[in-house]
Amino acid sequence: MAYTRGNLATQPQRKEEKRQLYREKTKVVTRRRVLPMKEKLLYMLTVSVFALVAVALISRYVHIYDLNMQAQNLDRKISNTKKEIAVYQKEKQTLLEMVPQKAEKMGFSRPPEDSNIYLKETGGE
Repeated sequence: MAYTRGNLATQPQRKEEKRQLYREKTKVVTRRRVLPMKEKLLYMLTVSVFALVAVALISRYVHIYDLNMQAQNLDRKISNTKKEIAVYQKEKQTLLEMVPQKAEKMGFSRPPEDSNIYLKETGGE
């Protein structure tokens, strides 16, 4: 083995071979095998079943989402209605307290506690 510039790992260059006038090319042609009709139908049926299951699941999730949204809207309406009821009850209380004062201003008086009120019965009606 020749010693080349201090490096023993290099190999000496070989002489170039003469080039050939033509180059032999090989081309590999692969033909795809056509699937039989039964296998194609089986694949299509499998894909359609998966698609139907996915659509069913998604529709159920959409229905559940819609029910949750309706429940939240009802809760919101209930809380708003409770607030309105509280306001109306306060207004009712203030009006009940004002009735005796207005009655006195209009000239009405309270009957004594021990007095009874008698009504006459009218005929059958």
